[in-house]
Amino acid sequence: MGLPSENTLRPTLRVAVIGADSGTPGLARGFAQSTDWEVVAVCDEDRSRAEGLAREAGNPAVTSSVTELLAGHDVDAVVIATPAQTHHGITLQALAAGKHVLLEKPLADTTGAAVEMVAAAESRGSVLMVNHAYCYTPAVLKIRELIAGGELGEIRYVDSVRINHDFVRSDADVFWDQAAHDLSVLDFVLPGGLEPQVVSAQGADPLRSGKACVGYLNLPLSNGALAHVHVNWLSPTKVQQMVIGGSRKTLIWDDLNPQQRLSIYDRDAVPDRRHMGLADAGTGPGAAIPSRLQDPWSPPLSESTPLALMVSNFADAIRGHRPALTDGRSALRVLSVLESTSTSLARGGATTAIPDPWAPAHGASGAGGTAPDAGERTGRGGT
Repeated sequence: MGLPSENTLRPTLRVAVIGADSGTPGLARGFAQSTDWEVVAVCDEDRSRAEGLAREAGNPAVTSSVTELLAGHDVDAVVIATPAQTHHGITLQALAAGKHVLLEKPLADTTGAAVEMVAAAESRGSVLMVNHAYCYTPAVLKIRELIAGGELGEIRYVDSVRINHDFVRSDADVFWDQAAHDLSVLDFVLPGGLEPQVVSAQGADPLRSGKACVGYLNLPLSNGALAHVHVNWLSPTKVQQMVIGGSRKTLIWDDLNPQQRLSIYDRDAVPDRRHMGLADAGTGPGAAIPSRLQDPWSPPLSESTPLALMVSNFADAIRGHRPALTDGRSALRVLSVLESTSTSLARGGATTAIPDPWAPAHGASGAGGTAPDAGERTGRGGT
């Protein structure tokens, strides 16, 4: 399932990249290599860093000020790849200047700030989009297609593991850094997106770093199913796997297995009670659930590059051909879960309500003030 641009004959769109940290070069190259886009400027308060990024993106103009960038360069859109704490101010500044906005995850560092950003974009008719990169992978696009088509039946559970021996970030814990990927995928593939009412989270900090390095998140879904996410920066082995159990079939996404990223088992995730040794619909000890597994099958996947699909979708959303797949509202749903996850963690794992971010009492961000320039480097992580 691909997302090719619908009109490559149209004039290219002009984009500027704000933020030149280590993760930005690949993103800038993705825009530079696209027939939909021309990278015309790079902005970072560290000019030498901006110049280095510019060399990766075709040597566009370089500036160290967001204000100077927006006033001095004719661009259709900006890509914001700065720390999350700066996203609110820079985004509002760009939207006020009539630009469309793509952000690296997360959308913002608070849901209040994010609500203001989404509302500002919608009131201006501007595209606000977040680069939840896994949503553009061929495997996740196929999962979305299979679930929407009823192939798995009703979703009964999700069990996701994302562990690695990784560096401990100074600006985010393991939930904001890693679980954000799993939550964005769930919001993308589940019909209606993520609509949980509560969340509970437990974390461990064996390194005494001051933040959770190992974490477990439990998320009851709106249909009564349960999603469980395990994330870990300290594992000696790397695992990126999600199991989605449905009433008809069970799917396993193994992102580290290029030979078979998706495996689908033709079995009931929750067998009929008659097959469990229960005498009737009442009580009973039950026997072991009989194995009904068959050999898995793997659906064909496209060879599309996720980054190319994402930048193409951004262009098409601006041109009005199709909606942004990972728009501001979807990113806000993910952010709401992450924020409540932090609250649960601070309360020792207590089940915590996820407030409606659009409720008046919750939506005020108190994040106003002048827009920060591109180089501010604090807050919850930006990629």
